[in-house]
Amino acid sequence: MRIDIITVLPELLEGPFAHSILKRATNKGLAEVHVHQLRNYGTGNHQQVDDYQYGGGAGMVMQCGPLVDCIEDLQKDREYDAILYMTPDGKHYNQSDANQLSMFSAIMIICGHYKGIDQRVRDHWITHEFSIGDFVLSGGELAAAAISDSIIRLIPGVLNDETSALTDSFQDNLLAPPVYTRPEDFRGHKVPEILTSGNTKAIEIWREEQSYERTKSRRPDLLND
Repeated sequence: MRIDIITVLPELLEGPFAHSILKRATNKGLAEVHVHQLRNYGTGNHQQVDDYQYGGGAGMVMQCGPLVDCIEDLQKDREYDAILYMTPDGKHYNQSDANQLSMFSAIMIICGHYKGIDQRVRDHWITHEFSIGDFVLSGGELAAAAISDSIIRLIPGVLNDETSALTDSFQDNLLAPPVYTRPEDFRGHKVPEILTSGNTKAIEIWREEQSYERTKSRRPDLLND
């Protein structure tokens, strides 16, 4: 899988892809992440990529020209299965979206800034718009990193135990059950006996019940889905 990220602040994305699972995925050749500086497509001495919005109002808007030039420049080398735009008014991103995107070969992610990007880019070049929550970030970089992480970890071979991703929260619209590790007794707080029983079938049933009860109490909306 290849992910290309367009941003005016590429330095914000240096850390997330240089460690842990994402780094392992790139080292194995299972994923490529390329970050592109949008200002390379800007105009004038200051490589301008934004301007005042029509109709007045506070905040600058990212222009069509630099964004479309960058998009089309990248499209010269490959076909993209999806072009994503990170925005507070996008669809709430969920595990189902991650599963779908992980099946693609090439994805482009555009990170907004200021008051966002010119609506014409959204109307004619963007294929998917996502939000990672009902809050506003200073830019789309952190959201792009989060989405990239959620996609790449699903690629076969990235995780040491591939079944781990299949039992994550939200995979079946349920939250994951509680988990425990050694010691069995910590300051009088003991691990549930069922988990030390060795009865695999009973443990599976217990975990399913715990997942359901946890979802019912914490995220009942998921059960409605």
